[in-house]
Amino acid sequence: MAEQTTFPESTGTPGALPAGPPGGPGPATEERPDKPDAAVVRDALGVGVAVGLSGFAFGVTSAGSGLSLLQTCVLSLLVFTGASQFALVGALAAGGNPYTAAAGAFFLGIRNAFYGLRLSQLLDLPRAVRPFAAHWVIDESTAVTLPQPTRRAARIGFTVTGLTLYVLWNLTTLVGALGAEALGDTDAWGLDAASPAVFLALLAPMLRSTVERVTAALAVVLALTLLPVLPAGVPVLLSALAAPVVLFLMGRAKGSSAGAGAGGDQGRGDSGGHGNRESHGADDDREDYGADEDRRTDEDRGNVAERKKRGERSV
Repeated sequence: MAEQTTFPESTGTPGALPAGPPGGPGPATEERPDKPDAAVVRDALGVGVAVGLSGFAFGVTSAGSGLSLLQTCVLSLLVFTGASQFALVGALAAGGNPYTAAAGAFFLGIRNAFYGLRLSQLLDLPRAVRPFAAHWVIDESTAVTLPQPTRRAARIGFTVTGLTLYVLWNLTTLVGALGAEALGDTDAWGLDAASPAVFLALLAPMLRSTVERVTAALAVVLALTLLPVLPAGVPVLLSALAAPVVLFLMGRAKGSSAGAGAGGDQGRGDSGGHGNRESHGADDDREDYGADEDRRTDEDRGNVAERKKRGERSV
């Protein structure tokens, strides 16, 4: 059940990061300074080693859940998404349906497809390399790659993180599966929480907006609420409903605010129309008054002319 992400074609110019999203306003005017290759490698190795060692926890948990050594190692080799692997073996260990467990693992891993859409533009790798690189599109490689200032640094960070993590994860999975019997009760060690904890530690800084935080919090509440009443793996699937619920509520809130704004504009329009009618009435009154004045002036002129004529006749 490999969870590989196919990179779409990129039209970016090799050697430079994309200036902005397609159809955007144009190239970005602000450039970030270059980062030394050694610094990129150091950061990538730090993440790869730290997370790669948690493969030991998966090996122990998988073996303790009843999976064989071969099944455990194949999962790490082909799936290679820590949270999905833990979700799968956790659901199986709790007696969940294998199809439900697989579906939960799949929907957890599908996030990598969205990572791939962004990384494909950023890395702009050759076509022959993309299928292999797609297997390394995971949380950790994405977290290291995206902040890099140049395409070269992004490629180095992605490659070093992916390679280090893949090798260490599979080696420690093998060691953990082999040493599961020596540890005894694996649940007592709490090792199954290691990879999800790392995933949450990487995810938390990425929740920057209020909408993202509310969505994540609602998903957690849904999962914890449904956990005691539904089969293993189902709460994880249903917690994904948090996203459309939040988007629906946001849409209604925006619609209400837009309606209120339109009502205000209509009120202002009515008052403006009333003011215009009053203004037109005042103009009409002024015109009538002016016409009366003109008539009175003409009558006065006629009276003066009439008096002059009478005076001339009398003389």
